[in-house]
Amino acid sequence: MTIKKQLIEHLATALKNVGVYFVPTVDYPDDPRHGDYATNVALVAAKKLGKQPMELGEELKKNFLALSFIERIEVVKPGFINFWISYKALLNEKTIANIGKGKAVIVEYSSPNIAKPFTIGHLRSTIIGDAIANLLEATGWDVKRDNHIGDWGTQFGKQIYAIKHWGNEEEIEQSKQPVKLLVELYIKFHDEAEKNPQLEDEAREWFKKLEDGDPEARRLWQKCITWSWNEFDHIYTLLNVSFTENKGKGYGESFFEDKMSLVVDELKEKELLKEGENGAKLVFFPNDELPPLMILKQDGASLYATRDLATDKFRLDTYGKDVVIINEVGTEQSLYFKQLFKLEEMLGWVTKNQRIHVKHGLYRFKEGKMSTRKGNVIWLKDVLEEAGKRAFAIMDEAKKQLQLSAYEQALLGLKVGIGAIKWSDLKRSAEQDITFDWDDMLTMQGNSGPYIQYTYARTQSVLRKDQTAKIKQQKLEEGFQLEVEERDLLRLLSRFPEVVEEAALRFAPNMLCSYLFEVAQA
Repeated sequence: MTIKKQLIEHLATALKNVGVYFVPTVDYPDDPRHGDYATNVALVAAKKLGKQPMELGEELKKNFLALSFIERIEVVKPGFINFWISYKALLNEKTIANIGKGKAVIVEYSSPNIAKPFTIGHLRSTIIGDAIANLLEATGWDVKRDNHIGDWGTQFGKQIYAIKHWGNEEEIEQSKQPVKLLVELYIKFHDEAEKNPQLEDEAREWFKKLEDGDPEARRLWQKCITWSWNEFDHIYTLLNVSFTENKGKGYGESFFEDKMSLVVDELKEKELLKEGENGAKLVFFPNDELPPLMILKQDGASLYATRDLATDKFRLDTYGKDVVIINEVGTEQSLYFKQLFKLEEMLGWVTKNQRIHVKHGLYRFKEGKMSTRKGNVIWLKDVLEEAGKRAFAIMDEAKKQLQLSAYEQALLGLKVGIGAIKWSDLKRSAEQDITFDWDDMLTMQGNSGPYIQYTYARTQSVLRKDQTAKIKQQKLEEGFQLEVEERDLLRLLSRFPEVVEEAALRFAPNMLCSYLFEVAQA
């Protein structure tokens, strides 16, 4: 158990002894002169008991005097209790708690669409989702990493129509960037559909053919998947991001094609599926607390909701009814996930808080939102390559000293550049929108990925300078005194398990980033 948790438990007991029952909070003082930990419980509880905060603080203080890991306690005006922890206890604070031991969690992230660009917009889900999976894994969870690829839906009707009427399969096949050609065709479809709205009906017809197993529709659809994965694999390798499900590919929407009818049947059996005015099939929520959720279109075609329900049913059947399912998806999908989670509760599949939507804000241009159909996007592959170039351009001194080959230069630049991109995203609150700015994203100064990488490199250099090339752990004698800087660093390092645990519980990688930046500065 971490020091912070022990303090909270002892405070809760001390409060109970004086007749007050609530979960106390313990914080880190901004100024190390005010202790390693501090609490305001005396101020809060004094109002309930009709006592003076300082008097109650002294009373609560007595409950901690016998604890060996506490070096000193002070009650200061107007009623704060400050704790100093012994350096031996700080040195021993190393183990991250297994709060997820024996529990399984599915983290769904990235989830780009087949035949569409892997843009800067997909970067947030990919990076944040991967970091959340890492945090949960570090705290003992059995983590399943899933990539719910968008390889089904009406957009494939549009894509197939565009390939058939304006595309050249041989040209796409031989292209180094086939997805860009597919996107150009997709944009052309929307341009033409604005002039001739009947094309939307043609697209819906092609998607219905795809769902019905039409050989030509299936052939072109499979081609789109193959072309797209060539690009996706390259990007995931660069980002060092991987998935555990379905041989590392993740379960795409099409995997659930033959599983949707079972879900529709269950909705009918439980009398949850109703017919709308236009013949579509919908679910209506109790007391109209949420807008109706469409499950089947008028022509019987499936939607995101149909496929997502089949996906979650498969997950619960595969990993057990208690598995926690996390979707790392943009904030614009908030209403949809409320509908989906509520429906799964109505079906009796999950309990409250078993389904979690971790939201992220959007990357925006200064002019507004990105849009594939308008051709207004930034390709992620271009961003990663530019990051590598910019990173190495500022490392002139390193080029001279290290005498790297052209390949090694490119590799080093890429590592530093991708570090800058990842850190730029993870250091922020996930729900915050980000205006795309090359200089801000790829900064190498201040609170940045390269600064953290540089600090790590410095620590490794210090360790390498040890004569034996091995660091010997020395037993600290009684009365040993740490320098002020050493103790400040030690108290920060001792918080690592607490920060990781809290970041995992809150699905907030930015908490860990803030902590690591503070450590790097110290």
